[in-house]
Amino acid sequence: MGGVLSRRAAWAFLAPTLLVLGVFGFLPFVYVIWVSFHDWNLFGTRGRVYNGADNFRQLVVDPAFLEALGRTLLFTAWTVASTIILGFLLAKLLTRDFPGKSFFRGVHTLPLMIAPITVGATWRLMTAQGFGPLPYYLDKWFGITLNLGASGTQAFFAAVAMDIWHWTPLVTLTLLAGLVSLPSEPFEAARVDGASALQTFRHITLPLLLPTLLTTVLLRVMDALRVVEDVFMLTGEGPAGATRFVGIYLWRQVFAKSAYGYGSAMSVLLLYFTIVLCWLLYVVSTGRRQKAAS
Repeated sequence: MGGVLSRRAAWAFLAPTLLVLGVFGFLPFVYVIWVSFHDWNLFGTRGRVYNGADNFRQLVVDPAFLEALGRTLLFTAWTVASTIILGFLLAKLLTRDFPGKSFFRGVHTLPLMIAPITVGATWRLMTAQGFGPLPYYLDKWFGITLNLGASGTQAFFAAVAMDIWHWTPLVTLTLLAGLVSLPSEPFEAARVDGASALQTFRHITLPLLLPTLLTTVLLRVMDALRVVEDVFMLTGEGPAGATRFVGIYLWRQVFAKSAYGYGSAMSVLLLYFTIVLCWLLYVVSTGRRQKAAS
């Protein structure tokens, strides 16, 4: 009897959360899937018309979407790899004591408190031609002319640098939590056996830190694939579409062209692609961990 009551009490406590998730998460998701099978322009004369999988067939032959998808994957590869490497190095640094450590840790986490659209506006001011400090000092110190409105390559890597600056603190904090929770016995044994720093990292630190590292990578991949506000504020998807990522292209289809069915199909496909990519990363990483354990 007591077990039944405890289960009922648990469901009663979970009910508000499940209700919120259902209303604001599951139902909109189902609605988007339903809309994706329709041709729907709010300002059109036909209204909402069922067209089957035509939206999805159009997506796979849409050159603008495919270019945006490839650009988004490249952006994801750059930002995830860079934030993981920098975040790990900073996390290792923060495991040691040095003067000003508390101040550095506080300042380092400040970007996480800034909204993405504010980050984009800040970087737009910093990179403004004839006004921002970055073009001035790059030209003065290195002779580099920074003009995001004229160079697609510069605009792309400025977006990459902005994302790295914004999200490296998150990676640092998650990996720092993982590092400080590692057991000390394997590292003491490695020091007694005379293992080098590289050997210790490869055979002890990396395998033990892999679950935390995998979670961090998955979070960063999902976040990088849906980038919109900060990049749009920084470059406006230009020049010549050099920073038009999938999220920005989707926004253009839905809000600028009112193509709700096509935009919904794009969002469903992006979600499916994100799930598959994260699943592949999970399978590869867990497979390697099991192989190393055996």
